[in-house]
Amino acid sequence: MNTIINTYWLMLLGSLGKTLELTLWALLFAMIIGLIFALCNVSHNKFFNIIGSVYVDAVRGVPLIVLAYFIYFGIPQAFRFAGINNFRLPALQAGIIALSMNCGAYMAEIFRAGIESIDKGQMEAGRSLGLTYATTMRTIILPQAVKVMIPSIINQFIITLKDTSILSVIGFPELTNMGKTISGNTFMSLQTWAIVGFMYLVVIVSLSKTAKIIERRLKKNAER
Repeated sequence: MNTIINTYWLMLLGSLGKTLELTLWALLFAMIIGLIFALCNVSHNKFFNIIGSVYVDAVRGVPLIVLAYFIYFGIPQAFRFAGINNFRLPALQAGIIALSMNCGAYMAEIFRAGIESIDKGQMEAGRSLGLTYATTMRTIILPQAVKVMIPSIINQFIITLKDTSILSVIGFPELTNMGKTISGNTFMSLQTWAIVGFMYLVVIVSLSKTAKIIERRLKKNAER
């Protein structure tokens, strides 16, 4: 084990950094996607409801690995069929798109639940003051809903972080992929995967503890 740490520690830390980078980018775009489709789902417009429901059901119904293959291999092939032969998605971009779409579907449900947890009287009060639906949602409903959603968002961040390991199938040099490389080079699978698992454990436990601390503080503030 010491041999792996002494020889590959820089590569392991670098791959952990790439894992966190991928997770952060994916979560950022997923929050935007989630908010858009959550607003569709809580809208009184049936057309928007259908769009939101179709996206959430379709993306959640497809395994992430299939989505990653489709984006990384399928989309460039579609461009080739259209006569564009030089188009290619780098593994990082394909990974961000796949994770963002997947995480965005779950974030949409988190946002929807957060918005619906706010008393409907808040919306009615805003509208009675002459505010538009969009202004009321932006200035009154969403700020309150975000406080409710923070623990769930952190939990989704943890899930997305673990899901990055699936993207080793498209060659993205995240932590699991690096573990495969080191294991193949050293023939020390037990030690390699123990180190990789420990690195994931440290990050994920830290995030879990952070989520619990934030949740307790929010409860205390709500009780005041």
